[in-house]
Order: sequence, then structure tokens, then C-alpha cells
Amino acid sequence: MTPMDDNGADQIFAHRRLAQIYDPLDPDRSDLDPYLAMLDEFDVGSLLDIGCGTGTFACAAARRNRRVVGVDPARASLDVAAAKPGADRVNWVHGTAVDVDVDACDRALFDLATMTANVAQVFTTDDDWKQTLSAAAAAVRPGGVLAFETRDPKQRAWEQWNRRDTFRRVDLPDVGLVETWVDVTNESLPLVSFRHTWRFESDGAVLTSDSTLRFRDLDAIRTSLSETGWRLDDVRDAPDRPGLEWVCIAVRDL
Repeated sequence: MTPMDDNGADQIFAHRRLAQIYDPLDPDRSDLDPYLAMLDEFDVGSLLDIGCGTGTFACAAARRNRRVVGVDPARASLDVAAAKPGADRVNWVHGTAVDVDVDACDRALFDLATMTANVAQVFTTDDDWKQTLSAAAAAVRPGGVLAFETRDPKQRAWEQWNRRDTFRRVDLPDVGLVETWVDVTNESLPLVSFRHTWRFESDGAVLTSDSTLRFRDLDAIRTSLSETGWRLDDVRDAPDRPGLEWVCIAVRDL
């Protein structure tokens, strides 16, 4: 595994050079549209964005006049987030969900907590996953909502995580040509480990980041939610990956 920062974040998020190209390499964030729609659907006045990364969703919600706290273990990603429009209206927390102090966040519980993209799958042990769900439950008001997405393990998405299928060569402003690809390094279900590689043509630098995701089925998700103060209320199709990924909607027990 490549080195991680002091909060355990993978290098793709924690290495300053990689954090700065994270958004330019993947500028299409239409995957966040369902979460933005939830702000109105669930009458959200306050949002806790767990694993906020470079802050795209947190800043978008803040620009829609919501009270927002974004928490992430990678300082380099938070530094990128802090430069975005709306960032000055977000309370940024360097850490994990358990580090969120509700009393320090306007002393009010949140209406909605989110884990977008692959965040829900980075918790590879049951203890870490349930600790995160419990922390979210402690931060969200009774009747409030937790929304997160996770890939359907039956679809075996990792079988396309190889250099042949993922290789890209992208010319980035102020950076130059970058080649990037992904390779699976270990498949021990429900865990899949993989390595991102980037090669910078400007100086020949090659950087890597090793990650592991846990693929949970709906029964495991439902059980873990019920054990941590949540009720799985709805399972939706992820519009950016139809048939491949679930968007889970859980309600905080009263």
C-alpha cells in the first residue's frame, strides 16, 4: 500500500499533486444531481457531507443556501475544496464522521447526511462501517435522512478495472499531459483492492494510490443500518450507473 496521511486517506485524495487534478480529470459530476435534488425532496436546511473530498457537492449545497458541514480525512482535498465558489459558507472538518462536533456546528442536528461516490465502500471492516453509521445517526435529527451509494456486488464492476479499459491520456491546463489507469491488485470478496497510476509527461513523475472497497449486498446494508439507528426506506438506481449501483435512503429512527 502507498503511504496514507494521518487520517488514513488514500493518496488519490491526500497527495497534493493528485488532489489538484482530481476534478480536472473527472469534471462531469452529474452523479451528484440526485443528491442535489434531495435538498428539496427532503426539505433539507442543513447537510453533513461525509467524505466530502474536494467539496464539489458541499459547495453546491451551500450555494443553495443550506447550512453545510463537509468532513474529510484528506487535508489536500480540503485545501482544493476551500478554493471553490461557496467554500466560505461551508464548515470544513479535517477528520472522519466521528470527529464532527454537533455543538460546534451551530448546535443543531442535521436534516441530511450524505456519502456520495465510493465513500460508503471505503469502510472495509464492520466496526468502521458501523462506527460511521452511528456517528451519522448522532449528528442527524430524528426523522432525518442518510443517503449514500454503493455498487451492486453481483455486477462485478471490478472486472473492468484494468489498464485496457481504464487507460486515459488527458491534457490538463497548467499541468500538461497525464496518463492514468487502474489495475485490480487483489480480489478477496467482499473486498477488492486496486491501484490508480498517473504518469505526468511534464517531468516523467509516476504516482500511485492503492485503495480497497467493500462490496456489501442489500441484506448486509439493511442489517448494519438497523443496528445503528437507521431504517432503510428506499433503494434507488444510480442514474449515472443504471443497473450497477444503488442509492440507499435511510431514515433516522425516532
